[in-house]
Amino acid sequence: MLPLSRWRLILGEPATPHTGPLPADLAERDTALDWLYGREPELAERGERRGGSGAPVLATVDWLDDIHRLFPRATVERLERDAIERYEIHDVVTDPEVLQRIEPNTTLLRAILRTKHLMHQGVLAQARRIVETVVGELTRKLATEVAQAVSGTRTRRSSRFRQARNFDFHGTIRANLPHYRPETRRIAIESPRFVSRVRRQSERWQLVLLVDQSGSMAGSVIHAAVTAACLWRLPGLSTHLVAFDTELADLTSEVTDPVELLMKVQLGGGTDIARAVAYAASLIDTPRRAIVAVISDFYEGGNEQELIRAVTRLTGQGTQVLGLAALDEDANPAYHRELAQRLANAGARVGAMTPGELAGFVAERIAR
Repeated sequence: MLPLSRWRLILGEPATPHTGPLPADLAERDTALDWLYGREPELAERGERRGGSGAPVLATVDWLDDIHRLFPRATVERLERDAIERYEIHDVVTDPEVLQRIEPNTTLLRAILRTKHLMHQGVLAQARRIVETVVGELTRKLATEVAQAVSGTRTRRSSRFRQARNFDFHGTIRANLPHYRPETRRIAIESPRFVSRVRRQSERWQLVLLVDQSGSMAGSVIHAAVTAACLWRLPGLSTHLVAFDTELADLTSEVTDPVELLMKVQLGGGTDIARAVAYAASLIDTPRRAIVAVISDFYEGGNEQELIRAVTRLTGQGTQVLGLAALDEDANPAYHRELAQRLANAGARVGAMTPGELAGFVAERIAR
């Protein structure tokens, strides 16, 4: 693509006098981009794009066909994400014909969770198929991380069992330094080292996942549901899953079926973290063998002082409290830092963890 043509696609029709007209093969791309980004009010006011001033000519389903034909997959995913999240084009997830053509992905799943109350039964059935596909992919991806994390934590002790996942790189280098060959600048490995893994104790631990189900936390709800399902059958661990806003929904009975669980989640509403933490405390049987993980952006709509007191009581009795600002594959933190710091001062561990990292944390505690 010529540089001027690239700038013409970026800037829109008003740039034509400076860049020249687009060749025929790029004109369709320009139309597809204008259908979406021409909706920006400020662009329409400045006349920088023509699509924002009137109703789009293309139907959503036709636009989806066009972008899949005209753009590479990565670009298509970005365009679909902007259509759903930036411009809230709801027929992407409420029109059954559109749902049949769009490729299932986590962006689409988040949109379904936010708009499923707008769907009639026929669309819900189509949406469930997408939920099943995406959840299946996430489960397969996470299962490997969880399986490795819960197979036993690595220790400093040597092991006679030679398995690649237990290979001790640094120990092997130290043990074989006498075999360094200056002429080749390499170390001959004559005695590889491996570490052992401790076994989990038979006494059960409890993990209580408290998931903020306000609208901004859709990604965390999805990955918490999948994580809970993967951890559910872990020997030595009792997993609870509770979604909350200003009300509580104990979803533990649905944790083995993350698809059904997600279809029941109601995103939106306020946030009362203190109430959720108090409920978690009521579930705990053995405080020193319990983990409470609060997945939230920590914008508390309830009583902050009561929240701090509840966390202080939990940590004071030996319960491990995690404050997770993100629980998705990217673990991008976005949270109220002042309240998070107050929770950390009360003894909680606050940060961001991917589902695999959370599984590893849990596994290490169970192994102690």
